[in-house]
Amino acid sequence: MISRTQLFGTAVGLGLALALGGSPGSTKAEVQLACEGTLIQARGNASLKRTSERLRFSLTVRAEDRDQAQALQQLQGRLGAVREGLKGLAVEQLEVSSPSSWNGSGRIQASVQLSGVLPPERLNGLVQLGSLAGVQLQPVQAQAAATGDAAARKQLLKQAYREALTQGQELAAALGLSRLRPLEVQLEGGPQPRPMALRALAAAPGFDPSELPPPTDQLSLRVSFCAR
Repeated sequence: MISRTQLFGTAVGLGLALALGGSPGSTKAEVQLACEGTLIQARGNASLKRTSERLRFSLTVRAEDRDQAQALQQLQGRLGAVREGLKGLAVEQLEVSSPSSWNGSGRIQASVQLSGVLPPERLNGLVQLGSLAGVQLQPVQAQAAATGDAAARKQLLKQAYREALTQGQELAAALGLSRLRPLEVQLEGGPQPRPMALRALAAAPGFDPSELPPPTDQLSLRVSFCAR
């Protein structure tokens, strides 16, 4: 007889249904796991491509001069040009860091960072901003609508559990066992944003946002079964 005690809050046995409809912050509880048979562990993986609703971006604006005041003035002018360009791009959640400056090789370096989100159809305008003097566009991240997160999570959980269950059944059959009961499910992984570098596209005649890889959610889980 195999007996295990563990603190966890994902899903146990029939509690898998709660994991399919619950939230990641569910209350933890101590559960006694017992198996009067053979303990089998299997892993399930699932991925789901979703529709891109917006792009998260980050821009770095830089300037340099021998004089600190001149470097900061140049930085202010370039930042103003970027701000003006962002006005027509339907940017949301715009954040601008405080400017910083330092002495590098006898010249004063100054920089400031901007970040936010915008619709995919505004991508070309963002790329053009990245081509301005002293402006660097960091890799963007495609993001799906947050309203679909719960449904996507349910689908990923079901797919991953089915894969783990199939593996468990195959292992049990190889051992000459036919009855399989889930004891514990441990979730691993989560949404995996995929940054896409666009800096080299600044001089391109146009860029189709539909060519961007879609945001992809991934999830893995490990299931302990009792086979008899």
